[in-house]
Amino acid sequence: MNLLRLGRKPSETQHNFYLCGKNQNMKSLPADKNFLGIEDEALYNYESSKVVIQSAPYEYTSSYLMGSAKGPKAIIQASQYVEFYDEELDTETLLKTGIATLPPMDFTAKVDADAIALIEEETDKLLNDGKFVVSIGAEHTVTYGFVKAFAKKFNNLTVLQIDAHSDLRYSYHDNIYSHASVMHRVHDMGINLCQAGIRAQCIEESDLIKKSNNIHTAYAHQIRTNPNWIKELLANMSENVYITIDADGFDPSIMPAVGTAEPNGLFWNETLDLLRTVCKERNVVGFDVVECAPIEGSILSEYTLAKLIYRLIGYIFVK
Repeated sequence: MNLLRLGRKPSETQHNFYLCGKNQNMKSLPADKNFLGIEDEALYNYESSKVVIQSAPYEYTSSYLMGSAKGPKAIIQASQYVEFYDEELDTETLLKTGIATLPPMDFTAKVDADAIALIEEETDKLLNDGKFVVSIGAEHTVTYGFVKAFAKKFNNLTVLQIDAHSDLRYSYHDNIYSHASVMHRVHDMGINLCQAGIRAQCIEESDLIKKSNNIHTAYAHQIRTNPNWIKELLANMSENVYITIDADGFDPSIMPAVGTAEPNGLFWNETLDLLRTVCKERNVVGFDVVECAPIEGSILSEYTLAKLIYRLIGYIFVK
């Protein structure tokens, strides 16, 4: 056993999550490969867990630095050093939820529309089993597949996007499935979109934001001079919210391992302020974290994202 994990076993508190799994074919990963490194099978078993972690290591259209395909595995590995006890929430969140981790999706010979179809299909299965689905992706394209599945399950849906880039180009390099076009595809679905931290876009994207009634953007340069930015963004969200978090939404000083870094990003506390408020005031139905491109010899980004995932699960389930 890794010595750093000693003392991280959950307390003897009785597990108070309920059985909600139906699919007997889903096999969750054991402690050495699962999120948080959970050793108690009752807490990582698919059938008994409320929360399921799925990985979509799809990388095909990265336009600057490659490497996001390694992100999901790196985040899960880093999570094994995150404490079970959450000091802000004063609880061991996993005792209330159980967290199952699934093997990564296989994208062999699948790109563009075929890759999106696979993601949508796999997410459909989990939602139909009544699971709260947390997805860890490579490039941001994968979010289109997640949202397609969630939009079938939840009416009146808003997508909250934390990102450096608006990702609203109609296409990029002649590919409508590019990571730079993923939110245009979401917008095409007629889904309400709220954005936070945007600080890089082309004029085509700016024009779309100005003319659309379904896009509400809190630019990074506005956030620090507007103390009401969270309240104003929240006012534009419908009851059901799906959250997508691009790692480059954070400032590079705390999140260096990204494919396309941009200065003047979000910091830890202001991001948590946004997420905490949304989880309190709206029904968060699922979320994803994407675009971590690990840097050899550094664990800062993947560890920070692993802690973010666990904290966000806590915001949603711990009352």
